[in-house]
Amino acid sequence: MKQEEEIKPLRDKEKSKQKFLDAVEKILQTKGFSGLKVNDIARTAGLDKKLMYTYFGSRDQLIDEYIRSQDFWSNVKVEPTGPVIDDGGKALSKMMLISQFDYVFKNKEFQKILLWGLLENRKSLKKLADDREENGAMLFESITDPYFKENAKRYRAIIALLISGIYYLDIYATTNDCTFCGLDLKTTEGRSEIEEALRFLIDKTYE
Repeated sequence: MKQEEEIKPLRDKEKSKQKFLDAVEKILQTKGFSGLKVNDIARTAGLDKKLMYTYFGSRDQLIDEYIRSQDFWSNVKVEPTGPVIDDGGKALSKMMLISQFDYVFKNKEFQKILLWGLLENRKSLKKLADDREENGAMLFESITDPYFKENAKRYRAIIALLISGIYYLDIYATTNDCTFCGLDLKTTEGRSEIEEALRFLIDKTYE
């Protein structure tokens, strides 16, 4: 009985935190970033704004947590005890790029965050970029840098071009009704061509 009494407040806290995060997402969808005011977030969540400060510390920290929850690379973790990678990260590179291509296309909120980062110099967005770079550095330093050695920076440059291309194509596909280089990126056929191109470019990079 005592254990159940201890678990209930934790569950209530997690539910409340999720309501705040959901409120941020709803406001972004309806009003955009300018609508993320403390009172509006609390009203949308149906909770006292004091709880926002209790659970997150501030509105900006709430927004930080929401942004991290949406970011692809911030949620990629390198596990030291994971499977041994003996191909220099070739298969992992393909998997990560194709997964990201699919993720960004389906996640319109993350697309807005990407655009927000291009348009506004905000601490939460800088922190997101820093966290993304930190996670990326772990992948590079532990897997691909040892494989490519003196060409490690060249590999990083290629990945930078591919990731930025993924961002642009996915945002383009969800905001335009026309093709890009003759490919309809909203169709399975068009997206498959991009995925095959990603695999091809990684194969050539490793050659």
